[in-house]
Amino acid sequence: MTARLVIAVDGPAASGKGTIAKRLAAHFGLPHLDTGLLYRAVGWRSLQTGEAPAEVAAGLGAGDLGDPALRGDEAGQQASKVGAIPEVRANLLKFQKEFSSQAAGAVLDGRDIGTVICPDAPVKIFVTASTEVRADRRYRELRARGVDTIRPRVLAEMAERDRRDSERAAAPLIAAPDAYHLDTSDMDADAAFAAALAFIERKGFRSSGP
Repeated sequence: MTARLVIAVDGPAASGKGTIAKRLAAHFGLPHLDTGLLYRAVGWRSLQTGEAPAEVAAGLGAGDLGDPALRGDEAGQQASKVGAIPEVRANLLKFQKEFSSQAAGAVLDGRDIGTVICPDAPVKIFVTASTEVRADRRYRELRARGVDTIRPRVLAEMAERDRRDSERAAAPLIAAPDAYHLDTSDMDADAAFAAALAFIERKGFRSSGP
């Protein structure tokens, strides 16, 4: 790398942003934060304990992100709901900004990284795919985990989550004006990663590794 590198990866559920972010972090040797896990942790704990989401967010730490239940679809739905609460977003803001300020840089993925968390990031990527493709990805993922569901239900839940994320008043899901738009509808994971990496290298950033 030739300079401090912060990569902001945004996009809706099942667009492929998480996979791309993890691979970019590994390629450049940077720490990675899936910010969606923060909101999943807040929503899940609030649902389980009855504690106010804003209070959960205020005390959240990195050690709270390891529960396997956070990867479940119910936690994802709860994340979308608590993510619309301004106090929750405000209480998680410091955690995310501190993560992004590490000396070497960082890779963060979520829904407001390029617009709110890291508006000055030198690399911003907005990953998307058609609703139908994303619903099919999520359906296959859930079935592989043994979850009993049907495609129409997954598609309806996906559309509802997209609506909540895009229409919320607090940090809605929108692409930063200077973000690179990457549509993964017709791409596999390798092709999507290659496209993202090519964009970053065009901006002058290269891995310092072999």
